[in-house]
Amino acid sequence: MGLIIDLSAIQANWKALADLAPKARAGAVVKADAYGLGAERVAPALYEAGARDFFVALASEGRAIRPHLADDAQIFVLSGHLEGEDLTGLTPLLNSPEQFFRDRALRPRGPFGIQLDSGMNRLGLEPGEWAAIRTEALAAGPRLISSHLACADEPDHRANAEQLASFRAMTMGVTVPCSLAATGGILLGPDFHFDIVRPGVGLYGGQPFAESKPVVTLGLPVIQTRDVKPGESVGYGYNWTAERPSKVATVAAGYADGLARALARQGKLKLWAKDRPCPVIGRISMDLITVDVTDLPDVPKELEILNDHQGVDALAELSGTIGYEILTSLGRRYTRIYR
Repeated sequence: MGLIIDLSAIQANWKALADLAPKARAGAVVKADAYGLGAERVAPALYEAGARDFFVALASEGRAIRPHLADDAQIFVLSGHLEGEDLTGLTPLLNSPEQFFRDRALRPRGPFGIQLDSGMNRLGLEPGEWAAIRTEALAAGPRLISSHLACADEPDHRANAEQLASFRAMTMGVTVPCSLAATGGILLGPDFHFDIVRPGVGLYGGQPFAESKPVVTLGLPVIQTRDVKPGESVGYGYNWTAERPSKVATVAAGYADGLARALARQGKLKLWAKDRPCPVIGRISMDLITVDVTDLPDVPKELEILNDHQGVDALAELSGTIGYEILTSLGRRYTRIYR
C-alpha cells in the first residue's frame, strides 16, 4: 500500500498561504504527525520553504521534531505546560493562570507564549484571567500571544468579527507578536493576520483553501481478481449482487487503515485506474475492499483511492466527516513515499 506524499506541493501551499498574508510571518501547524503525513519529513521541508514557527498539540510531538529543525526554529506547544512535561527546546503557549505560575516557577527563564480565549471557550485565558496576570506575564517576555477562531471556515459567521474585536481588546498596547489566523483565518483577510499566521490543513491539500495543490496519492494493491456470475453476491452481508457477468478486484486496505465503512454506504465511492473510475461494491471490511473492475480492459496492480480526481475532502463528504479526519486517520500500514 503506497501513500505518496508530495513535499513540494506542501511547500507550494505554504508559500501560497504566506503570500496571502504578506505583512505577517507564516508559521506551520504540524500537530498530529503533520496531519498524519509524517512530521519528521514535513517539518524540515517547511523549514526549507521558509517557515520558522511550528505549532504542535503536545510536547511529545515537539520533542519528536526538535532534532530535525535548526536552532532558530520555534516550536510552540498548543496544550501549554502540562504537569511533568519535558519542554526542553520547546515554547509552551500557556492557557491558564495555573499553567503560567507553574511554568514560571519551574522554568523562570524558559521561553513561553500566552494563549487567550477570544470566544471559542476551549483553550486560553479568559479576559478576566488575562487582566489579572497581564502585567506580570508581559514583564516575563512572552514570545507570542495567540488565540483561535471557532468559525473561520464560515466567512460570514458573526463569531469571526466578535472574536477579532475580543482579541484586539485583549492585546491592545502589547508589543509582543500576536497570532489569530490559521488557514481559514488567513482567507478572511488582513484584519485577521496580525504578526504571525498559522496555516494548517491548507498545507496538506484540504479545505477551506480551495487553491491548494493536492498533496497525497494513495494506491491500494490488488490482491486478487475473480469472475462473478449474475446473481452471485460479494462480501459481508451479501449487500451487493451482480446483475451482469462481473470482474471483481479485492484490494488490500480497510477500516483498520482509516478507510471507514461509512465511505461505501452511499454507493458512490470510487477507486481509480489512472483516469478511469471503478465503483466500490459491498462493505468495507477491516483489511479489504472489493471493487467492480468489469469495464477495465486490464486490471492494474494498484487502484487509487486518493488522487487528483478524488481528494481528501471528496472522501470526507462521502463519509460525513471533514478532510482533517481523513488525513489524520490514514493508517500506519501504508508505506509512506516522499517526493
